Amino acid sequence: MLNRRILRVKAFQNLYAYEQCKASNFNLAKDQIKDAFLPDLNSMEVQDKGLLKKEAALATELFIKNLNTDTFEAEKFSNPKITVEAKKAINAFHQANRKDFEFLANNMVSSAERLPQLYLYSIQILLAFRDHVEKESERKKKMSQEAVTLNKSDLNLSNNKILLKIKDSETFNNAITRNGAYIDELELEIKEWFRDYVRPLDSYKSYIQITDPSLEEDFEIADDILKKVIFKIDAILNFFSEKDLNWTENKSIVRSLASKVLKNIKEQYSEEEELLPEIALNWEDDKEFFQNIFNLTVQNDDHNKDLIAKRTQNWDIERIAQTDKIILSMAITEMKKFPSIPVKVSINEYIDISKTYSTPKSKQFVNGLLDVLSKELTENGQIRKSGRGLLDNK
Repeated sequence: MLNRRILRVKAFQNLYAYEQCKASNFNLAKDQIKDAFLPDLNSMEVQDKGLLKKEAALATELFIKNLNTDTFEAEKFSNPKITVEAKKAINAFHQANRKDFEFLANNMVSSAERLPQLYLYSIQILLAFRDHVEKESERKKKMSQEAVTLNKSDLNLSNNKILLKIKDSETFNNAITRNGAYIDELELEIKEWFRDYVRPLDSYKSYIQITDPSLEEDFEIADDILKKVIFKIDAILNFFSEKDLNWTENKSIVRSLASKVLKNIKEQYSEEEELLPEIALNWEDDKEFFQNIFNLTVQNDDHNKDLIAKRTQNWDIERIAQTDKIILSMAITEMKKFPSIPVKVSINEYIDISKTYSTPKSKQFVNGLLDVLSKELTENGQIRKSGRGLLDNK
């Protein structure tokens, strides 16, 4: 379930977070210089505020000039403090970036490893609603002294073919055990959530009026509850956010995974084999790809941005959407550093990411630029594919 597209999205999200961290660290470093040249309120000496402001500006200029250079280019100033504070700010900037990089690199792996559990939680809640309907009907029968004639359509959810197929899936139940995705503590909440959010749902009211729901109708109500209740109601979302510190970023991915399971069941309902694919079957290989696309994009980002700038001469590189720059840098890195991945696969993957996570015009921009860059980098030998990476290059 954790396919490479999901891992690319997670890497993209963390690269975006890293860019935000760098921008914040840049401003903090400039503030550090500014604070170093503030008047000393405890000093009895007369201080020239205008001069201090000018020296702070000089130190800031020196800081920016040397920020990304290997050798510090010092200038002669009457006050050596200007150079000292510029160097301090540069060190503070890079130290903060390293700290943020390490945190994000580690956190994105643990966050990705949590995705299967989160998606399984959502399906478990959906199944719990089914079970609740079944239990309630049994309870009403037992409490009644006379024979109760239940409206069969009231039990539609408990007889939902999509949900029953999942409930009986050996692969699904094994995944629950393997990932510890149990929701036993939600017994009371399930009753309240069903009463307050599922039962009043217009689509559910219509669903329980159907005498014999079709497979399509069973799918539609399950998908509707998933999207309009489980992934929309704050009370339920709070459960997920308590389980996952990265829930804000993970929510859309988890929702997509859960919806895909329902769709797979519907489309392959008559097939005998297990309908739920193994989760993270090749996780060690995928994790290596995941870590490398993040690390290598950071390492090669300056060079990648130079390539982008040269091919967008009519554009100010600073005016290109931040998300587009990250997507392009990731794509260039993948085309150059991952020889077994076909160029067209990389381009298509990042075009799809741009459609979801960037601007309305990003698809055309990313597509056009990557097409030009891929041909140029292949011709000059910077892109060299091998094995299955050659499949689209014949």
